[in-house]
Amino acid sequence: MATKRRLFGFLLVSLFLFLFAGAVFAAETLEETQKAAEQGDAEAQFRLGRMYADGNGVEKDDIKAVEWFLKSAEQGNAKAQNRMGNMHRDGRGVAKDYRKAVEWYRKSAEQGYDWGQDSLGDMYYEGKGVKKDYQEAIKWYQKAADQGHAGSQNRLGNIYRNQRGERGVAKDYKKAFEYYRKAAEQGHVRAQRNLGLMYERGWGTQRNRLKAIEWYRKAAEQDKDKEGKELAEKDLKRMGAK
Repeated sequence: MATKRRLFGFLLVSLFLFLFAGAVFAAETLEETQKAAEQGDAEAQFRLGRMYADGNGVEKDDIKAVEWFLKSAEQGNAKAQNRMGNMHRDGRGVAKDYRKAVEWYRKSAEQGYDWGQDSLGDMYYEGKGVKKDYQEAIKWYQKAADQGHAGSQNRLGNIYRNQRGERGVAKDYKKAFEYYRKAAEQGHVRAQRNLGLMYERGWGTQRNRLKAIEWYRKAAEQDKDKEGKELAEKDLKRMGAK
């Protein structure tokens, strides 16, 4: 019994020291980031903006996030430019303005940043801040997908699976399958669910019930996309799988 109490006491002390060290490290990281940002370091300015935007280590503050993202973006930081686009698109810390969002996404995308390219593709696809242009959307999705961006790969999969030529793209199940596979292997929930559907229906590949269940299950086991998870759970139930 005494040995168990000593072990329990040791574990409590270890946990306290771990948490204390983590808090000290976070404080030092914030202080160092703040100092570098105030000295004009664009990467530090981006990191500080992200901390305020996400409430990571500081109280969430969209206005301060925009302040630091803007400083970084104006120095040409592509990640900050993309985040400025997000802030204008969502109306966080600034008035919602799709045109300004597009301007920032374009700056980021033209530097080759995959998230900026994916975001710009979305704006063209949805016609937000620009005239709807599916070919332009596909162009930017393709650039991001070629860099391994899972979201763009999944979107291209959707485009090739669902279109009937009206958007300048012929339906191509094999291409759709390949894009879904690439995204699914990176853990993208919707792509995993979509890949399961391709195996279930035999679209772009041979019909394979076990593979379909395997990918539905992978999607259902993830928590980062609630809607995608729920859809995959329904797929598994429909197929009589647990």
